[in-house]
Amino acid sequence: MDYGKYKYDLKKQTGAKKQKVHTLKEIKFRPNIGQHDLDVKVNRIRDFLTEGHKTKVRIFFRGREITHPDRGKELANGILESLGELATVESNPKLEGKNLVMVLSPAKKKESQNSDKKEQKNTVNKETVSKESDNKERVEKENGEN
Repeated sequence: MDYGKYKYDLKKQTGAKKQKVHTLKEIKFRPNIGQHDLDVKVNRIRDFLTEGHKTKVRIFFRGREITHPDRGKELANGILESLGELATVESNPKLEGKNLVMVLSPAKKKESQNSDKKEQKNTVNKETVSKESDNKERVEKENGEN
């Protein structure tokens, strides 16, 4: 085997390992969807986002439904509200032909988790410091009384 070819293959393999595959999942809605159907589909979006996939929300209009695009935008806003901080909007809802399309990506968790851990450490440190100072005061009082 040629040494140059070997080095090329190694370089190619390390490049492939560094790449992360982003998949785009899609969920389709209709403007007059029932509440339970909406909840099921929103839970499916929630699953996709927790797995780290980007999700395309497509609200498609049929026939005369296209005359009420505001209902589709209200539905898109309702989906966003129900997902809460789990998703960030990559592209806002926009009308493309007879479809209202919005792309969601998973929210970054690292910053919020790190800040929560720091807050917990700070509260624990404050509690231990206050307990230690209380113990010192009690010991000083006991020594002063004796």
